[in-house]
Amino acid sequence: MALTRGDHSRARKLRSEGFSLREVGRQIGCSAQEIWRICRIDSTRGTYIDHWVPGPGRLTLANREEISLGLERGETVTAIAGHLGKAVSTVSREVKASGGREDYRAWQGHERAAKCARRPKTLKLSCPRLAAQVTTWLEEWWSPEEIALRLRAEYPDDPMMWVSHETIYRNLFVQGRGELRRELARCLRSGRTTRRPKGRIEARGHHPDMVMISDRPAEVADRAVPGHWEGDLIIGKAGASAVGTLVERTTRFVLLLHLPDGRSAEQVNAAMKVAIATLPGEMFQTITWDQGSEMARHANFTIDTGIQIYFCDPHSPWQRGSNENTNGLLRQYMPKGTDLSLLSAEDLARFSRSLNNRPRKTLGIMKPSEKLAELLALTG
Repeated sequence: MALTRGDHSRARKLRSEGFSLREVGRQIGCSAQEIWRICRIDSTRGTYIDHWVPGPGRLTLANREEISLGLERGETVTAIAGHLGKAVSTVSREVKASGGREDYRAWQGHERAAKCARRPKTLKLSCPRLAAQVTTWLEEWWSPEEIALRLRAEYPDDPMMWVSHETIYRNLFVQGRGELRRELARCLRSGRTTRRPKGRIEARGHHPDMVMISDRPAEVADRAVPGHWEGDLIIGKAGASAVGTLVERTTRFVLLLHLPDGRSAEQVNAAMKVAIATLPGEMFQTITWDQGSEMARHANFTIDTGIQIYFCDPHSPWQRGSNENTNGLLRQYMPKGTDLSLLSAEDLARFSRSLNNRPRKTLGIMKPSEKLAELLALTG
C-alpha cells in the first residue's frame, strides 16, 4: 500500500521525537527500511498539515500516538487511559474502531475520527426503506422510542435500519425539510411538542369494606407473578361518557370495558365480568383501582368472581402507574373531548388490539400480546 503525504509527515515527526525506525514503522504501517528511506530522501518535500482540530475532551493525534505506543509495550487499556487522563471506555472504543490491539495505527485512527467529524452528514432517514418503516409505525401510533427499540430487535444485523428516537423527533419537529412528513407529528401520544401542566386530581369518595393497596400481597408489587391488574375510567366529552381500562401489570396487556349506557357501579361491574371471561381464570387474581364511585359495588364483584379489589390512596395515581401510562397511550385513539358513547365494542377491540401489538421498552421491546402468549404457554 502506497504511503500518503500524511504518512511521510508523521514518520518524520516521530523520528524527530526520538522514536526508533522500527517503532515509527509499526505506527505508520510499513518497514523500518521504508522509514529510513522517507527520512533520508523525502526530507525536502512539503510537510502535510492536519487542519482538523478535535474538540475539547476528544482524543488528539498526540493522544492516539500514546495509545499506539502503550499497545506496543503491552499495556492494558486501563493503564493507557490512566496515563492520558481519559475514560477507559474512550480508549477502548478508539482501539476497537481502528484495528484492535494488533493492528492499531495512530494516524489511521486520527483520519477515521476526522472523517466521522465532517459535517453535514447524510440524513439517516434519507434511506427510503427506513423512512417507510418509521412512517408506518408512527401511523400506528407507536412512540419514537418504541420504534427505535423495535428496529434494533427486528433488524439486529442491519445498521441501516437503526435510528435513534431523537432523530425521529428532530425530523418531525425541527428540520421541516426532513424525510418524515410533518403531519406525522399528530401521531405522537401528546399531539404536541411541548408539555403542559398536569390536570387537577379529581376528589374521590370512600367505600365500605375497602381493602387498601398497603394490604396488597408483595408478589403484586414486584410484578413477578402475572394476573394482577390495574383499572380506571377514561372520561369522554363533558363527563357524559366513559370507557373502562384494565392493564395487566406483568405484561401490560390491555382490556377495554364497553360502557355505552353509563358508568355506574353496576354497569362497570357487568363490563368487567365480560372482560375477564376472555382470558383464563388464572390470569385474574387482583385488580387495583382508585376510589371512584364506579367501584361502589366492589364487594359484590369480589363475591361473584373471587377477584380481590384493592384501592389506591387518595390523590395517588402513581400507585396505578401502568394504568396511568396506558391511559395516556389510549388518548391517541380516544382524544379528550370525544363522545365515547359513540364507540362500539368492535371499535374498542380494535384499539386494544393495536395497543397490545405495540412494542414496549419496559418489556424489552416485546409486545404485550407476545409477553402474554409467552406466559400462557408457560402456565399451560
